[in-house]
Amino acid sequence: MEKLGVDRRTYTSGEHKAFLDPFQPQKADETQFWQSVLDTTHRQFIASVKQGRGDRLKDKDHPELFSGLIWTGEQAVGLGLVDGLGSASYVARDVIKEKNIVEYTVEESPFDRFSKKLGASIAERIAMLVGFNGPVLR
Repeated sequence: MEKLGVDRRTYTSGEHKAFLDPFQPQKADETQFWQSVLDTTHRQFIASVKQGRGDRLKDKDHPELFSGLIWTGEQAVGLGLVDGLGSASYVARDVIKEKNIVEYTVEESPFDRFSKKLGASIAERIAMLVGFNGPVLR
């Protein structure tokens, strides 16, 4: 930022308010504090998942389960993290047996669809008139 002539200023009302700022130098005591927060949160998360999933969880066979890795849906089923795969509608309709499912998706009106197509075609025509043919790979 110095090369660009940009000054960076941070105004805070507490000694540690900016400790997560990636542009500030790290301080050992703040790093240690934040790691303790992360460790506590991780332990609470693990306890909550174990309590919620109970015997269905396969954590004894898979010590990497709470390592921060990301699991696919199929892997999550095999690990006992979820009971099955399905959409929110499937769960509401077939698992919870909800009879009155309300769809909140906003549908575009015919005018909205027309105006988007019209806008795109006008923009395309203007680009052609000014000689812009889109990105070029070199």
